[in-house]
Amino acid sequence: MWLISLAWKNLWRNKNRTAITMAAVFFAVILSVFTTSLKDGIFDNLVKNVVSFYTGYIQVRKKGYWDEQVLDNSMAYNEKVNAPLLSIENVSGGTPRLETFGLISTNKNTKGCMVVGIDPEKENLVTSLKDKIIKGSYLADGDKGVLLSEGLADRIKAEINDTVYLIGQGYHGATAAGMFEVKGLLRFGSPELNNQIIYLSLPAAAELFSAEGLSTSLVVSLKNPKALKESVDAIQQKISSEYEVMSWETMIPDVKQHIESDTRSMKYIQGILYLLVSFGIFGTLLMMMVERKYELGMLVAIGMNKTKLSLIIIIESVLTVMGGCLLGLLASIPIIYYFNKKPLVMGGEIAVIYERFGFEAVFPTSTNAAIFYNQGFTVLIIGLLLSLYPVYKIIILDPTTSMKR
Repeated sequence: MWLISLAWKNLWRNKNRTAITMAAVFFAVILSVFTTSLKDGIFDNLVKNVVSFYTGYIQVRKKGYWDEQVLDNSMAYNEKVNAPLLSIENVSGGTPRLETFGLISTNKNTKGCMVVGIDPEKENLVTSLKDKIIKGSYLADGDKGVLLSEGLADRIKAEINDTVYLIGQGYHGATAAGMFEVKGLLRFGSPELNNQIIYLSLPAAAELFSAEGLSTSLVVSLKNPKALKESVDAIQQKISSEYEVMSWETMIPDVKQHIESDTRSMKYIQGILYLLVSFGIFGTLLMMMVERKYELGMLVAIGMNKTKLSLIIIIESVLTVMGGCLLGLLASIPIIYYFNKKPLVMGGEIAVIYERFGFEAVFPTSTNAAIFYNQGFTVLIIGLLLSLYPVYKIIILDPTTSMKR
């Protein structure tokens, strides 16, 4: 116990030295937590933009639809299809869609678009579509109006309450044509989605495309997206073999590959970061040993056991590193929270590059508690391992040489 007491007194005997050592650990923890949190936040936001904003985490379709995405490969939909899915623990909701491509026109312009018939209430539960309204109002069940994505509305010069014309091919080759009033404008995080989507209520879309009682897909949302594979397997067991279950990783392999590639790259960057952290902490320990060389030599010269002296130094190091880690973690919490609520928004060429790949150039931080634990623990281990250096110097210490001025 007296060793701990002595180590504690030694720390505050030279406050500047202790403060510098703790500061090295403090900033190392903040830097490590911030970079990891930013990396995870970017990937989570990417998946959120591309996956949860439209495709959902899982989709159920009739077999063959994915290979040939036409209305003729639609499936009959009723609540009997949806009910078994909702009994799965990790499934939070499901919504039917009727999707096809068509032409949208105003008196000024005509553009190609993706037409999506939805159940407004269920769609909002799965993808929070209502939150993306930036102008106008959301659809109601059986509504005859449409919702346009902001980019598409700008391309065809359409505003709220304008009339747009939809032309396409319906079920079994039927001609599809209709006039609709623009009820609202939507803004998506993904520029690709923002430039091409138009939403109708499911009854209006079914009437337009002569596809009553049909759906091209059933979009499923999850309570825990991390349990994606298990959820796919559970859904496949619950439904008929005439349907296929596809996760977003299968539907959008480019996004998955992008995340995996960036994750590998970030591991190298993380390694370099830990190396910098190690040099920073080691530098302060080296400075401490040079400064205390005479003091330690004198203690050994008057008969203090090197083992006990080493234990005191180890305790000092543990207290210093742990103190720096705790302070760093406490300081990083408001920083991470701030950048989670007000993410970094890139402009210029970086934004153009991201939009070219269909991603939003917005970089929020992740508030996952595991990041704080893992990074704090990693820096703590690095600090404690480097603390073995002073112990080594004490073991090989020669009192006569050390006490020379």
